[in-house]
Amino acid sequence: MAKTVKLDPINQETSIKTNDNLLSGLLNNEINILPQCGGKGRCATCHIYIKEGMESLSPLNRQEQRTLGTITTCGMNSRLACQARVIGEGIVVELPSGMYVSEIEDVESLIGRRAERNILHPLNGKILVEEGKLITRTMISQLQDTQVKVDQYLTST
Repeated sequence: MAKTVKLDPINQETSIKTNDNLLSGLLNNEINILPQCGGKGRCATCHIYIKEGMESLSPLNRQEQRTLGTITTCGMNSRLACQARVIGEGIVVELPSGMYVSEIEDVESLIGRRAERNILHPLNGKILVEEGKLITRTMISQLQDTQVKVDQYLTST
């Protein structure tokens, strides 16, 4: 049986089958989430906040606990959408503000522009470039280096 999950602050609702993970519902609603690790719970790209209904989700597993421990913006209400399975009603999800460096298709095109949103590290959620900051060539090199390291890490795990 499907459960209804509310997506905040966009005020949308989605239906997710019982025992499916939250990620499936977010992707079905074309929410800007990029599961870089393939849904294995090894990155921060599907990190979300549960505003209501934590008890309506499966318990945290060890992999999720380890990954959440590395995310700098993690709170008591944090979960990984790929690991949190829906078991009840009343869930309200909030997405962290910002975008992950892995979402940017043409990093070079950002040089000389201001970041429209925070640009986040895909493994730990750390802000790499703050919203409104001018993006320099040095920042682009750091973003590209970060992406290479992330790809290497995810390939090796």
